[in-house]
Amino acid sequence: MFSRTVLAAVFATLTLSTAWAAEPQPGKVTVVFDRALPNVPGKSMKGVLVEYAPGGASPAHLHPKSAFIYATVLEGAVRSKVGDAPENVYEAGENFVEEPGAFHAVSANASTTEPARLLAVFVLDSSEKELVKPVKP
Repeated sequence: MFSRTVLAAVFATLTLSTAWAAEPQPGKVTVVFDRALPNVPGKSMKGVLVEYAPGGASPAHLHPKSAFIYATVLEGAVRSKVGDAPENVYEAGENFVEEPGAFHAVSANASTTEPARLLAVFVLDSSEKELVKPVKP
């Protein structure tokens, strides 16, 4: 009886460890530029560096409704699905945009062996402080 209990506990621990290991590592997000636009009162531009480890991904999310976003892939390849557009893979040097209020369902490293980096440039209301709001599927 004791050995069955111990085996069940070990199995449960291994199952949970495997499930946690299967979760993609989230991207590292760093604001690298933040400046009010002098010729557009109330608006700012923010540059955000997003770094994905191999297999890394961000959860589905929204950005502020005032945010227009231009993103360019700096390294590797990034899978992205924004709004009603189909999912696409963008290679280094390619870019995409996110319209204000668009739902970003997929943002992930397309590779499980190489890192990926992208620079996202936001133009948004200066009062906005939270750039990403995770959305549960």
